[in-house]
Amino acid sequence: MDKARVKKAIELLLEAIGEDPKRSGLTRTPERVADMYAEIFSGLDADPEKLLETTHELRHEEMVLVKDIPLYGVCEHHLLPFFGKASIAYIPKDDRVAGFSALAKAVDALAKKPTLQEKLVTELADLLMKKLKPRGALVIVEGRHLCLEMIGAKKPGAKTITSAVRGIFEKNQATRAEALSLIKG
Repeated sequence: MDKARVKKAIELLLEAIGEDPKRSGLTRTPERVADMYAEIFSGLDADPEKLLETTHELRHEEMVLVKDIPLYGVCEHHLLPFFGKASIAYIPKDDRVAGFSALAKAVDALAKKPTLQEKLVTELADLLMKKLKPRGALVIVEGRHLCLEMIGAKKPGAKTITSAVRGIFEKNQATRAEALSLIKG
């Protein structure tokens, strides 16, 4: 990330909205925003595939579920934050089981860039299928979007829920129902 260009852009933005970037409360704002952007957009430099390269060779072919993984992202339409939680379920095949922290880190890597919640669930499910080659994967994200709450529709507290379903979770209603009941649990 080019922090110097971000800093300059924020100075120009402040001027464009009628503010004085040299005003006492704003003098360090461009620098703070550049630092913040480096953190909240760290997913732009991340390689989520690498996170799932190391698997544990366990004889486990039953459902693995990590639920309520906190996430923070930025809507690519308005560059406003969204936040929520992700739940990931998959059924391993060929003894390929990912570490729980690797799954949580993959959520962060994909969420920390300008994106849409719909893209996030799709990317997560596709990543699981590509790297783990499981019998199936199910990803659900529940989020709150400041663009929905602050501007336009102005619906504070509205939640959005998106899902992506792959493999056995698509084909087998009982498997899908089990995962959903565990997530709702």
